[in-house]
Amino acid sequence: MPNANEVSPSVLNREQSPAVSEPLRVAPVADDLARRFQEAGFSLALVGGSVRDALLGRLGNDLDFTTDARPQDVLRILRPWADAVWEVGIAFGTVGAQKDARVGDVDRSWQIEVTTYRSEAYDRTSRKPEVSYGDSIEEDLVRRDFTVNAMAVALPEKVFIDPYGGLDDLAARVLRTPGTPEESFSDDPLRMMRAARFAAQLDFEVAPEVVKAMKDMAGRLGIVSAERVRDELNKLVLSPHPRKGLSLLVETGLAEHVLPELPALRLERDEHHRHKDVYDHTLIVLEQAMALESEGPDLTLRLAALLHDIGKPRTRRFEKDGRVSFHHHEVVGAKMTKKRMTALKYSNDLVKDVSRLVELHLRFHGYGTGEWTDSAVRRYVRDAGPLLDRLHKLTRSDCTTRNKRKALALSRAYDGLEERIAQLQEQEELDAIRPDLDGNQIMEILGVRPGPAVGQAYKHLLELRLENGPMGRDAAAAALKEWWAARQ
Repeated sequence: MPNANEVSPSVLNREQSPAVSEPLRVAPVADDLARRFQEAGFSLALVGGSVRDALLGRLGNDLDFTTDARPQDVLRILRPWADAVWEVGIAFGTVGAQKDARVGDVDRSWQIEVTTYRSEAYDRTSRKPEVSYGDSIEEDLVRRDFTVNAMAVALPEKVFIDPYGGLDDLAARVLRTPGTPEESFSDDPLRMMRAARFAAQLDFEVAPEVVKAMKDMAGRLGIVSAERVRDELNKLVLSPHPRKGLSLLVETGLAEHVLPELPALRLERDEHHRHKDVYDHTLIVLEQAMALESEGPDLTLRLAALLHDIGKPRTRRFEKDGRVSFHHHEVVGAKMTKKRMTALKYSNDLVKDVSRLVELHLRFHGYGTGEWTDSAVRRYVRDAGPLLDRLHKLTRSDCTTRNKRKALALSRAYDGLEERIAQLQEQEELDAIRPDLDGNQIMEILGVRPGPAVGQAYKHLLELRLENGPMGRDAAAAALKEWWAARQ
């Protein structure tokens, strides 16, 4: 099969469509399952993203099927065949299953979803679709979001079904809807975000009539739950081309209902306002942060890059010398980040981590260009904690100046900081900085019981540890007694 970069109108066209069904083989799992449905009097077809990805040469272990069997019949067929079955989506006509099978010399585990032919639509106030079942695969396909997801392969015969020109659109790398965009987005307004997400994931263009409908209907996104919006935003941000999807959200006005802080950056200028506005700067920082990822897409890092400057519009000041300042925008931005991510129902841990990175992203610049003291290095590591590696990447990514000399100087300065951190980590346990005395030892030396004084003493010793490095028990005890005597 051709890969995503090789698909072109000359490679895939309608005349060749019957021939493309054979390479969509996912035997023995699909064929075996299809025979079971057939024996029970039902039809089964590989559908949607599975067909699209197979044509793009990127089919994984997730297989989507559609059938005329009702959910209870699907359960009856799957239970004796699958290794596990779950009913989480059964209210919407979907039954999930896991099937372990050996393909050639490889053991594989397939994640399967079988959905009854259906049609669904939102009313003006509902956040959940009303599900009704259909009787034909054509009826099922027309309710799908985009034509490239509205193709199917009937099994076990492997007949390619493409009533809405999905193959042509896949070849042209364009996103269109099977029916009118207005009908599709009325059925499920989240599809507008999915258009931006698929553009970012597949590097496809969105058809002009679809973009227009997104602009006209952006307000309909308000009926969609925050959790569904969040999940779609995550997929977009984690895609290979998030800038493309984010730009489309901003262009269509959808961002105003998802992440209004992003379009708010378009009219602002950063402190290096000679060359770019904050919006463009933010998207460049996101791309530069992606280039530094070493273990696959990192949602925490990417969200921090996307949100790191959202405090600038609220902190913009025009100085007497004509420059623009954004004092403390990192502090304001951290609070805004927490508020927005909380509204989108992100987990507390992720909200905390991303907000902390936003708060710390300027810390490196606050130390100036001089050599870092041991104390400054310890505080930098302590404040970053387990986010240190991400902070390194975010700080490096935040340099978007076109001045090569300045960019090189900043890069070398940060190289120097990382070297200092590595040197101190060899000498001290920077990742777990704590006072030389614990709470029990403090109470024993001072002869006090648990209470506020113990916490204050611990904090004092921690400051001494950060400033001076390891002191040893005797020196720490002496410093503690001195501090205690001064309080009496």
